[in-house]
Amino acid sequence: KLENGHIKLPKIKKPIKMKQHREIPADYKMKSCTISRTKSGKYYVSVLTEYEKDIQPKTIENVIGLDFAMAELYVSSENEKANYPRYYRVMSEKLAKSGRILSKRKKGSARWNKQRLVVAKLHEKVANQRMNFLH
Repeated sequence: KLENGHIKLPKIKKPIKMKQHREIPADYKMKSCTISRTKSGKYYVSVLTEYEKDIQPKTIENVIGLDFAMAELYVSSENEKANYPRYYRVMSEKLAKSGRILSKRKKGSARWNKQRLVVAKLHEKVANQRMNFLH
């Protein structure tokens, strides 16, 4: 159940406070929830819903062909090219520096754990940037 900024899960007694990405309409039926945890310690809940929708046919106005390219993301039929933003290469210096700091810490210590979170957050940021670019 979703109720005013909280989610109620069957195996947990108390409702858990959450930040909701977007509203689920009232006519949608909730089927299941998947809870996942990232290496940086954040929890995410993915909600599966079911709903009825009438699909209306659309008329095709114009057609553009997209071709995969090794150097770029794609080349269109109008010769437009889209390059990858190369997020990992931009963040590589920060990742390398934080990784070096982590390797010098004693494994299992409090400072090692803090630095592990820093490295995990940087990797998570790059992964989110790449995913958002593709979407």
